[in-house]
Amino acid sequence: MPDAGTRQSLQVGDCAPDFSLPNQFGEPISLSGLRGTAVALVFYPFAFSGICTGELGELRDHRAEFTSAGVRLLAVSVDSKYTLRAYSEAEGHGFDLLADFWPHGEVSAAYGVFDAVRGMAGRSTFLISGDGTIADAFSTPTGQARPLARYRQALARL
Repeated sequence: MPDAGTRQSLQVGDCAPDFSLPNQFGEPISLSGLRGTAVALVFYPFAFSGICTGELGELRDHRAEFTSAGVRLLAVSVDSKYTLRAYSEAEGHGFDLLADFWPHGEVSAAYGVFDAVRGMAGRSTFLISGDGTIADAFSTPTGQARPLARYRQALARL
């Protein structure tokens, strides 16, 4: 089976599927509730894993670039909100970590990045404009981090 990170059913210009997921504090976050604000939706496999921790740490350290571009950073994994809270506290992320825990991977699947064999989200990012359309999308295979330069390129497209 191909790696979930290498296939995407959604393309630039498509309407981003709406969702509502709890963040690490159990607060519901919905895409429709953020209408008018650009969103970087960052899918990653698992909290506390090496590559994911490195990627999210880099985003944390460069969060001001997203903020100054008017982009809300949301990271999504299939972990529970309890795991995500411990992860966020340990790493000091400072942005929302969303739990696509139950139904397991439903939002990841809606975005075409759920790997049903491994039970995890692929490593994919969608930059969603304030009107809810996908402005950019990119991914890397499992085991390969997304470069910060690619995020910067996506932010420049807004």
